[in-house]
Amino acid sequence: MATEEELREARKANARDALGETSTAWFPNWLRPSPQQEARRARFVRDANDPATVAGWPGEEGVDDSGPPVPLYGRLMAMRGPFLVIQTPHGRAQAYFPKELAKSLKPTLKRTDIGDHVYVEGWPMRTNKGDGAVRATLLRHVSKALLPPPEKWHGLKDVEKRYRERYVDLFANPDVADVFRARSRIVQSLRAFLDERGFLEVETPLLHSVRGGAIARPFETHHNTLDLELFLRIAPELYLKRLLVGGFDRVYEIGRCFRNEGISTRHNPEFTILEFYMAYASYAELMDLTVELFRAVDAAFLERWPSLSDGRPWTLAEDFARVPMRRAIVERVERAGRDGVSETPFSRVLTEATVYDPERLEAACRTLMPELSPVVQKQLGGCDNHGERIYVLYELLAEPELPSLYRSKDGTQSRPVFVTEHPFEVSPLARKSDEDPAFVDRFELFVEGREIVNAFSELNDPEDQAERFLAQVASRQKGDQDAMDYDADYIRALSYGMPPAAGFGLGVDRLTMLLCNQPSIRDVLLFPLLRPEAG
Repeated sequence: MATEEELREARKANARDALGETSTAWFPNWLRPSPQQEARRARFVRDANDPATVAGWPGEEGVDDSGPPVPLYGRLMAMRGPFLVIQTPHGRAQAYFPKELAKSLKPTLKRTDIGDHVYVEGWPMRTNKGDGAVRATLLRHVSKALLPPPEKWHGLKDVEKRYRERYVDLFANPDVADVFRARSRIVQSLRAFLDERGFLEVETPLLHSVRGGAIARPFETHHNTLDLELFLRIAPELYLKRLLVGGFDRVYEIGRCFRNEGISTRHNPEFTILEFYMAYASYAELMDLTVELFRAVDAAFLERWPSLSDGRPWTLAEDFARVPMRRAIVERVERAGRDGVSETPFSRVLTEATVYDPERLEAACRTLMPELSPVVQKQLGGCDNHGERIYVLYELLAEPELPSLYRSKDGTQSRPVFVTEHPFEVSPLARKSDEDPAFVDRFELFVEGREIVNAFSELNDPEDQAERFLAQVASRQKGDQDAMDYDADYIRALSYGMPPAAGFGLGVDRLTMLLCNQPSIRDVLLFPLLRPEAG
């Protein structure tokens, strides 16, 4: 098998034969399509892929050349006898070369390589097989490809190579390009939804002087001129809430965040988040708004890319379940072994009364501890209080079973689930519940087992927030590298008075995975982080 360098040299030799020694002839810069030409190309490609439209086109002998010619330009993907297959951002289309023209262009066609960019002009026609094509009158070279498309041009299949060479993946696998076009539409829809409701889009710093906004390990960097240690932002939350103090009642940001943590099908060290903050609202209003948001974005998505949604195991059409975290644990152990919910030894020791009683829950966990795996023993053994114990049990028992626990009326699909009433100990920025201050007014939204949204009523008491920051600092001193720093400036901002508010965070990458039916976050990131290529 030829190496990349051998392939490149062979193509360079072909280019010298066809275009001369000057590389400027290999990579000219003459093509300047007008908006009208671009519109004609887009319409032609769309029509050429619509059998009903093509059925009304003339055959080769009846081509109507009285109007302006159709320009077809893009990457050459295949040469099939008198036909060239050209790929454009709008899809693929054929150019047909009549015998006389093909004969006169034979030297040019012979030296044109698959992967080159070409320009063709002509008029629409229907081939003998009933396919759409442009009957060419002109062929010009636009740009040389010094490497051929992969695997004899039938698509790039190696997953690691696809991620590493996304520039090839996009033209070799048109379905992949559709996912990223759909992603753009999803982001546009998110913006439109919030803009229509009076939210102001803002930009906040990526470089932070303190760790904050979420419980996660940050990336560290250094500013040379200021001799200052900095962190790439974990979340924009604390800056956005400063803007609530400043009088912007509704703000949002869509931007990159960075967390120095593991990589999985759902996690990438850099990712895109939507956060918005809404004064004079609580997490309860945000649950209603979230349902509206998801249905509006999904409707805009389905209007353009219905095929990407085939076979969804979940539905947005029915009511979203709203389940307190402790209740989710109870329902999970009560239904163990039934309705697709897996068995668990916790069913023997956990009851509703036990889950809601701190002392009884601690005793139940201690009783079962010898039967648990070392990993689970470590997780439960590291809990210092009832809140942490509830959260660990929820993550171990209930969260993996949410798609089985909450189903559509006919049982064929899972429903989205708002998991509410999170423990105070694991929610350092959320407002305590008025009914039970051991828990906070917070929800996470899960769809088909994927956490997509985290939202809560915001804490606006500066003294309460200061105490929670100090608790985070204490956790850091005990070795918790995910804990936050004490942000004195944020406490100062709250001291000037922040209105009651609710805040919302959505993983844009995960939402795109969900709507486009993609199994890995790498499939919705154009250039995911990978280890350096060997050699």
